[in-house]
Amino acid sequence: MAQLVYSSKINKIRSFALILIFAGILLMYGGILTKKIEWLMVTFFILGVIMVVLSCVVYLWIGTLSLKAVPIVCPNCEKPTKMLGRVDACMHCKQPLTLDKNLEGKEFDEKYNTRKYKKELKSQQKNKDN
Repeated sequence: MAQLVYSSKINKIRSFALILIFAGILLMYGGILTKKIEWLMVTFFILGVIMVVLSCVVYLWIGTLSLKAVPIVCPNCEKPTKMLGRVDACMHCKQPLTLDKNLEGKEFDEKYNTRKYKKELKSQQKNKDN
């Protein structure tokens, strides 16, 4: 049976920002290749610059999120890593991690970080209390 490999949320967002940079540069390069058609060249350049600027915004956003992340030491590889949300994966060894005692021993699922799941938990708690 194939083992699932998880990825840290911080690394996923950083990878997305890096892809935006490369896509923007490729679009601008495409603009150079189409310099005989001015409107197409300008369109490629504008889209490329927008993607690079958007990448900078994403990097700024993930940097502020990274400052708020909980620093922990991975129990598997014993390297320092950061956690966002209730469940996350180690940045180094991809080990699923949680700080929530209710989720220990459960199957790793990223749905535990969603608002919908939190609402379901609250409604279940209210039903138990009534």
